[in-house]
Amino acid sequence: MILIVDFGSQYTEVLHRVVRETGIKVQVALPDEVNNFQTLSNANIRGVILSGGPHSVYGVGAPTLDKQFLDGRFPVLGICYGMQLMAHLLGGRVSRGHQAEYGPAKLNMSSRNANLVPDELLQEHVWMSHGDHVDALPEGFDCIAKTSDNLNAVIAHKDKKLLGLQFHPEVVHTTRGQSLIRHFVFNICGNEAGQQLQSFKPKAIELLDKQLASLEPNCDVLCALSGGVDSTVAATLLSEQIGQRLQCVFVDTGLLRKNEFNATLALYREKLQLNVHAVNSAELFLQRLQGITDPEQKRKIIGKTFIDVFEAESKKFTRCRALVQGTIASDVIESSHSSAHAQVIKSHHNVGGLPEKMNMSLVEPLRHLFKDEVRALGRELGIPEDFIRRHPFPGPGLALRVLGEITPERLALLREVDAVLIDQLHRDGLYDAVWQAFAVLLPVKSVGVKGDGRSYDSVVALRCVGSKDGMTADWSKLPLEFLATISRRITNEVAGISRVVYDITSKPPATIEWE
Repeated sequence: MILIVDFGSQYTEVLHRVVRETGIKVQVALPDEVNNFQTLSNANIRGVILSGGPHSVYGVGAPTLDKQFLDGRFPVLGICYGMQLMAHLLGGRVSRGHQAEYGPAKLNMSSRNANLVPDELLQEHVWMSHGDHVDALPEGFDCIAKTSDNLNAVIAHKDKKLLGLQFHPEVVHTTRGQSLIRHFVFNICGNEAGQQLQSFKPKAIELLDKQLASLEPNCDVLCALSGGVDSTVAATLLSEQIGQRLQCVFVDTGLLRKNEFNATLALYREKLQLNVHAVNSAELFLQRLQGITDPEQKRKIIGKTFIDVFEAESKKFTRCRALVQGTIASDVIESSHSSAHAQVIKSHHNVGGLPEKMNMSLVEPLRHLFKDEVRALGRELGIPEDFIRRHPFPGPGLALRVLGEITPERLALLREVDAVLIDQLHRDGLYDAVWQAFAVLLPVKSVGVKGDGRSYDSVVALRCVGSKDGMTADWSKLPLEFLATISRRITNEVAGISRVVYDITSKPPATIEWE
């Protein structure tokens, strides 16, 4: 077994997934759960991975670890905070946040340790996300690689199987990162190759059966459809399992893309044969959002309003006892519901945005899957490929992309810009080249000149990113000709826009959505 000690990293579930995909048994535990070292002596642990986390080793109440874990009994891989904690416990020095690194970095080799980390695994780009760093090594350690900022990025003990990485090997944007983890699991820890996962459907059905088991037998189940891939996959899975007992509700919130509600409703009813009840609640959502500018408030208001609508709809079905949501792993992680030491990045409307008390039980069969895994499951369920390939769209919709106050006029303006962007991506064959693309209406105006006259209109930011699971992302290097065309089209075709900017920030330090 590989034991992952979770110090609150946003990427712990990604790390869990990468190790799980090797076919080796893996368990995630909090530091408080493993600090009784004796209880683990017979657990058949082959290796320990210390995750990253948002803390400083010097912080009050920062999670720590029994030093016995580092006595060489197990191979240990420390990642980010895990590396800093390892160095700190063994007598090294950690520098507090004077030089942070976020996003892509290139490693420079300092020395060699071919047994713990082959050179070829450190020749590519890596992904950083840290403030503190190790600036004095513990006794017995060598620095294997530094970053271009001359910070210790890879450290290894000369004799013991102790390895520290300041970067995150588990994320897809570290080019050889997953190979590095496999090297740790198999070559350093001595595991033999395990059985690879072939299908996501059995695990999803197993989780679904557990969640349904506590409900009243043969009761109706309400499924909240947002129009996105996640809720659609959840509904299709439920439909296969419980048939006509599934009552799907698709709400027009007034926050969807141009013409999206009717087009998606037709897909649900005609292609997927789902039992869908269409509800127009646009006026209610916009009324509750009136005057609200704080993004967390927006998310919580939208989450509560969704629940209010769904509970009202559930009363039409006398035996409705549960609400199904398309919550996925990244929603849970960013809402800090994955670990006691994690921090809230943003409250997803279907997790941190839910009210404390509801009259229905929650059923979330996809909360262990990431976006790419949900898409794979959707293909297993026979959902059309053109829908499966759709870019992610947040449940709160355009409310997160109209920065500042939400009004019908500002929503209409953003819809037109968004429609032009998506249309041009399809025209130029670039839609599938990016993972997600959208426009953001900024709460500022800019002076322009149109028809020899002065204009003073709104500014939009375009965001196009590449990713695999949404946990990390890099901005898409789209052709300059495309960017020139889209800027010209938006400023010419959409009245009220005077300036277009392109967001070139990675995740981290930014999130994908602006709010």
